[in-house]
Amino acid sequence: MPSFADIFASRPVLADGAMGTVLYARGVTINRCYDELNLTDPSLILAVHEEYLQAGAEILETNTFGANRFRLGRHGLAGKVAEINAAGVRIARQAVEHLKDKQAGEAWVAGALGPLGVRLEPLGKTGLDEAREAFAEQIRALAEAGVDFLVIETMPALNEAHEALKAAQETAPELPVLVMVTVDDETNCLDGASPAQAAALLTEWGAGAIGVNCSTGPATVLTAIEAMRPATTLPLAALPNAGMPRAIEGRNIYLCSPEYMASFARKAISAGVQFVGGCCGTTPNHIRAMRSAMRAIDAQARVEVTGKAPELTTETPPAPLGVRSRIGALIESGSFVTLVEIVPPRGINCVKEIEGARLLSGLGVHAINVPDSPRASARMSAQSLCIQIQQHADVETVLHYTCRDRNLLSIQSDLLGASSIGLHNILCLTGDPPKLGNYPDATAVFDVDSIGLVNIVRRLNYGLDIGSNSIGASTNFTIGVAANPGVPDIEQELRRFAYKVEAGAEYAITQPVFDLRLLENFLKRIEEHRIPVIAGIWPLTSLRNAEFMKNDLRVSMPEEIMLRMAQADSPDAARQEGILIAQEMLEAVRPFVQGVQVSAPFGRYTAAAEVIASVLPQTLPE
Repeated sequence: MPSFADIFASRPVLADGAMGTVLYARGVTINRCYDELNLTDPSLILAVHEEYLQAGAEILETNTFGANRFRLGRHGLAGKVAEINAAGVRIARQAVEHLKDKQAGEAWVAGALGPLGVRLEPLGKTGLDEAREAFAEQIRALAEAGVDFLVIETMPALNEAHEALKAAQETAPELPVLVMVTVDDETNCLDGASPAQAAALLTEWGAGAIGVNCSTGPATVLTAIEAMRPATTLPLAALPNAGMPRAIEGRNIYLCSPEYMASFARKAISAGVQFVGGCCGTTPNHIRAMRSAMRAIDAQARVEVTGKAPELTTETPPAPLGVRSRIGALIESGSFVTLVEIVPPRGINCVKEIEGARLLSGLGVHAINVPDSPRASARMSAQSLCIQIQQHADVETVLHYTCRDRNLLSIQSDLLGASSIGLHNILCLTGDPPKLGNYPDATAVFDVDSIGLVNIVRRLNYGLDIGSNSIGASTNFTIGVAANPGVPDIEQELRRFAYKVEAGAEYAITQPVFDLRLLENFLKRIEEHRIPVIAGIWPLTSLRNAEFMKNDLRVSMPEEIMLRMAQADSPDAARQEGILIAQEMLEAVRPFVQGVQVSAPFGRYTAAAEVIASVLPQTLPE
């Protein structure tokens, strides 16, 4: 791949500023697709480019930041990737040619690529191969249209930056590539990686130049660049936002002055930066001030480049499964596992739940499963009930943990806290959407789903946060996941199950099983990705309960079971029939699975104990 030295030697170079900021100031609303303006209003884009050239910019980034299939797809334009990118290059090239003709000046066209706008595996549903294909599609169009080099910018995570870089190397190996990450207030990438780690890895992966853009402003970017400098010999780029925006009379205003950006340019070049410019909030006025500052700089006054790579974080493997928890030991030894589900109370009094756990523990139940606000209901936190049960009932718990209510920061904080207080069994769930609960207008988070959550927990088990930074020790969780053999779209369920196993799941608990044929079929279909499976058992309490399970929760319920519940002539008879059905199902599934989880509907713990009695070491008290 050609180097940037072939184009610019080693002198400082000024890039342009923000395209979106200028367009917004000219009345283009934020809900528009700015990339589409390459087709619908090319003269407007040309005018912005020419303003930046007049201000002194030597690099024009094409108006293609979001011109990938994912972002364009939100506007119904996924089929116009090639057309929009080619038009973006054509407009920028036209501006450069005008500069040559009128002022004999010279400038270069950089093909701009931003993040895809979707979360990638291991934290999201978009595969790395899909991401690379999307980047390659955009890069192909930019290269064929004639850009001078590529700028991969505002990358929130290193895995996405890596896929974009690989796509560039495979699709347009003749073009130099500048890769820039964005950082938070602490100068870490948004996946937690440090600037030095980012610099070392991007250098190793073959970028032509690296740097930082966007972020919270010049000071943060400069600090990040100073951390990058010792870790690489590549040219560095720094294109910060003009500070953080402030909402003034309904408009977002960036308050960094041109003079402040000029001061930043001087400091950045002194820190060893070759490419300076601006991102969100910067205008031609900012670029003009930066150009004036750069003219006064002695280009030879540069810091020494050592290129000494930092030590990259190493993993801390977890303890063997059998050592992490009692559940882990049972699963590893092939023993038959018995669990009972206890739902947290709606208030602060959990005496009944603790007494139920104590009863079940005395009968020999191995652990208590604690759901996390099931059906999106407001209840005592599962983590709180788990620790109280372990403290007062002397029985291990399995913490259900959902993604519905927590962002990535909260997830990591909660899991670190859970490990530190002695909770070592995690069941990773996506979670019921709020619309199913008693607060349907509550906001759901879903930064990740259960597959992404498994990846996070596995990474913590190896002593690393999601940015591969050391947390000092393994969290030593046993990692469980849910499975639903009776879901209508079984192919999707099988794919997701395979992804969960690949991510690091060590056992699975099924939804309540009433149809043995569905469970047998599911177990056959997962042979290639088989992990220990614990079957869910639900003792029905009434015909209405059976109808709710069948129609509301979409649980497969054979007509034979519905008929048996309908024939019960009293509430007590219905409950006894439900227990009998559950006992029969437990005996039927026992040869095929490695354990059972019995629910205790409406807090009937004695009913759960009666169902599970046949596989417990002790008998029920008289």
